[in-house]
Amino acid sequence: MKARSSGRLLLVVRPEPGNARTLAAARALGLKARGVPLFAVEALAWEPPDPTRFDAVLIGSANALRHGGTALARYTALPVYAVGVTTSAAAREAGFTVAACGEGGLQALLPQLAADGRCGVLRLSGEAHVALDPPPGVAIETTVVYAARALPLPVGAVPPDGAVVALHSGEAARHFAAECDRLGNDRTRIALACLAPRVADAAGEGWADKRVAPTDEAALLALARDLCQNPGLRAD
Repeated sequence: MKARSSGRLLLVVRPEPGNARTLAAARALGLKARGVPLFAVEALAWEPPDPTRFDAVLIGSANALRHGGTALARYTALPVYAVGVTTSAAAREAGFTVAACGEGGLQALLPQLAADGRCGVLRLSGEAHVALDPPPGVAIETTVVYAARALPLPVGAVPPDGAVVALHSGEAARHFAAECDRLGNDRTRIALACLAPRVADAAGEGWADKRVAPTDEAALLALARDLCQNPGLRAD
């Protein structure tokens, strides 16, 4: 039986199709949730490098697999190191074998690459991506296969009595903060549930509350539920 919705509104701002999945999971927890995608993801033309130059593929978002096109098939013989469970599932669906599934960002996966002896690594990425610091002996070549185009935050998306916002990426955090400032939304009425410390850092300061999930999206939604039910957030 579906839990009855209660507490503050949760805004989910990630792009589709992830937005719909997160909304469904949030509502199954009994949260009042609304999807307001702040990015539209589109495929980019890319020149596939020679797969024989690499020992592994590094992927930080399932979007690389959704929008990489038919050229991805050139690399399915290479093991994938994926940022999380959603990306791992998308990699398997695309015909890859997943060697490792990380938690807490791509940088945390790099020691595993070194331990497994993966010297040449192809990173399939979005146009906006975090810089990585590979360990000695690991060379990473980044190829951009998709882009996330920013969308405006609709007027009135944040209700006057405030909301909780689930943030899955640093790019989303920066854009949401900038849009709130553009619209004059009061940060002290908005609480943030962030998927990683770098996401929280990107959002800046001045929010009613800002917390970091310890692991994956399940933890993020559990954190969002706590924030939505927190009576201490300003509402007067």
